[in-house]
Order: sequence, then C-alpha cells, then structure tokens
Amino acid sequence: MLKYKILLILFVISLLASAMLAFMPSDTVCNIEDTCNSVQLSKQAETFGIKNCHYGIIIFLFLTALTFSEIKNPKKFKRFVIDTGVILGFLIAIYFIYIMIFVLNSYCQYCLAVDVSMILGFLTLLIYHRRNKTWLKEH
Repeated sequence: MLKYKILLILFVISLLASAMLAFMPSDTVCNIEDTCNSVQLSKQAETFGIKNCHYGIIIFLFLTALTFSEIKNPKKFKRFVIDTGVILGFLIAIYFIYIMIFVLNSYCQYCLAVDVSMILGFLTLLIYHRRNKTWLKEH
C-alpha cells in the first residue's frame, strides 16, 4: 500500500501543477521574461488542439481518484490501470522533457513538476517490483 500512497501524492502534485497552468493566465503563472511562458505559448503546448494541461487535469484527477479507491478497496484491475497510467505517463514525460530541452530550449517549472512526478512514479514502480518481484503476478 505504501506504493499507492506515494503515487497518490505524486498524482496530486501533477494535478495541482496542471490546474495552475490551465486556470491561470500564462503571464501570471510564468514571468513574461521566463522561459516557462515560451513553453506555454509554443505549438507543443497543445495536442489535437487541446492544451496539454487540460489533458493533465483529466488524467491526474482520474488517477488520483482511482488510487485513493485502490488504497481503500484494493482490486487487481485498479492496480493494473494505475500502473499502466504511470508507465504511459513516464514515457510522455520523457518526450516532453526532450521537447523542452532539444526543441524549445526553454523550461516550464510546472511542466517539469508533472514530468518529474511521473519519473518518480515510474521509479516507485521499479523499486516495488524489485523488492517484491510480484508486479507481474499482480496483473
């Protein structure tokens, strides 16, 4: 259960960072001279015409609720969905970090908070798997 408590904290951090980016004006959240603003105004800040932070709110709200539910009432399917979400989130985080470093040459501290949370979530899965060697058996 410690694994899911850690993931819950990381999902809440990601949800809060996504919400800040979604509901506060870019120039309020990010200083105009800051590279954060250029990331938020880039074409990579959207996927299929929707801001990435809006996807983040939906995804992290779902993962937060599901993880809370898993802590209260554990089920195999919930663990599978949460762990799959973390793995996909990790891959997306690596992609967005690549975009910030090599394409935009700019950084958004709130985006990095989400990305680092997903990397830490993935590391949590790896540590849990190595300690218990039960991850594949759980699913």
